Amino acid sequence: MDKDKQAKLTSKGWKIGTVEEFLDLTPAEATYIELRLALSENLKQRRTQQQLTSHQFAQRLNANPSQIEQLETGDASVTLDFLIRSLLTLGATVKELADIMVHSQEFASHPS
Repeated sequence: MDKDKQAKLTSKGWKIGTVEEFLDLTPAEATYIELRLALSENLKQRRTQQQLTSHQFAQRLNANPSQIEQLETGDASVTLDFLIRSLLTLGATVKELADIMVHSQEFASHPS
């Protein structure tokens, strides 16, 4: 948010803070959310790069298209196991999964 807008909001009584502060998240909770979102975003990117529709990918996973949407949006009802298995199904390597995790940690540690 630009400084002028922030100053204007503050002058009107609004408190400016982070998502973590607003939701009262611990650092571990914030990192976990960033990790799930990074994995989900990578999954969607891989699926679209492979030109798979949600329906085609769902068939590969023996799932339904609504589950694919949940996977790709970071829905909390999706297990990390299913998310990781889905990425592996799209060809992700263990090293690539580790890289995603490292980059999500860097983002959580140094928000912009």
